[in-house]
Amino acid sequence: MADSSELWFFENVDLFNVLCPHKVKGMEDDHPMTHFKKNQFIYFPEDASNTIYMIADGRVKIGSYLEDGKESVKAILTKGEIFGELALTGEEKRQDYAQALDASTTVCPMTLEDMQNLMANNKPLSFKMLKLIGLRLRKTERRLESLVFKDARTRIIEFLKDEADEKGKKVGFETMIKSHFTHKDIAALTGTSRQTVTTVLNELRDKNIINFDRRQILIRDLELLA
Repeated sequence: MADSSELWFFENVDLFNVLCPHKVKGMEDDHPMTHFKKNQFIYFPEDASNTIYMIADGRVKIGSYLEDGKESVKAILTKGEIFGELALTGEEKRQDYAQALDASTTVCPMTLEDMQNLMANNKPLSFKMLKLIGLRLRKTERRLESLVFKDARTRIIEFLKDEADEKGKKVGFETMIKSHFTHKDIAALTGTSRQTVTTVLNELRDKNIINFDRRQILIRDLELLA
């Protein structure tokens, strides 16, 4: 088993800490990259929950279907992020589905046993994984509360604030977010429509509170974002 000096993961402890077996000596041969086409499912609800995945390229949607058949999108993850982590909590069968969003989505699977062995031999990694799970569960709770008690505009603004907090880079009073979300993605994550997202973002841009294009969102001043 590799010691901690042979493990690679992002230094900042946040939602996007990743461990890739291709960076661990002796593990890369047993964990080949898996490629998925656009809209192809990686796993379905009720599938065995015995694998954890790292995204090497592309985007992955995590969601579920409600009793009335409507889709509930819980997360859209991108390169360098991890999913399927609830296997570490004792989940035996998947509660959600995972679906590739891009034509060349590539993931690296790691068995639950391998991840548990790595965590057992590396306390910093164990801490990072536990924090990852806890933060994602709290984020899901906040999202459900927002869907019940807050209007569409507020949900979109809170989404921007969360993205700024998790992924934003401060430049003076401004915050730059490298965004991989389309307006359709934001609508799915906030329980709104694409038209509503476009309307709210354009309104904020007209007020010079934000600016955006397909690659990034610039928030002029977070205190003005309301």
